[in-house]
Amino acid sequence: MKRRLYFLLPDVASARAMLDELLLARIEERCLHFHAKEGTLPRDMPEANFFQKTDLIHGAEVGMVIGAFSGLLAGSLILIFPPEGIELRTVALLVATIGGAIFGSWASGMAAAAIPNSRLKQFSDDIERGQVLLMVDVPYHRIAQVEDMIAKRHPEVRFGGVEPHIPAFP
Repeated sequence: MKRRLYFLLPDVASARAMLDELLLARIEERCLHFHAKEGTLPRDMPEANFFQKTDLIHGAEVGMVIGAFSGLLAGSLILIFPPEGIELRTVALLVATIGGAIFGSWASGMAAAAIPNSRLKQFSDDIERGQVLLMVDVPYHRIAQVEDMIAKRHPEVRFGGVEPHIPAFP
């Protein structure tokens, strides 16, 4: 299980140095994500993708739960009060629940795709001032090692916290 660490770097030069050091520490490039003001990062630095910049994943998860519950409720009501002349079985309840989950996930995900990631909101002012946010995905047992390495070599870096879990998808 991986955790996401957040670090706020003062500028792009510091971000470049941090990238090199983390690669030398055997952290894969696919686990490093930089987020800065539009057009500031060089092309060869791994930039945060759409899923990390928006609340799409969180919105889809919440929508799936609410949609499944709504579908279960609707399916239960249809089973209890069936339309006249139609015999429904328990499969209708399952279909309504799955259909509700899919629709809820899609609808909520589409709405959340337009919203910036709520976890990154605390860093937005600093990013607008030219600082760079670094997100590092590391296994749980390497968290202390990475934090210590960065604290010793880069005292100017501000630690932004640890995310409790990372969605498996992005």
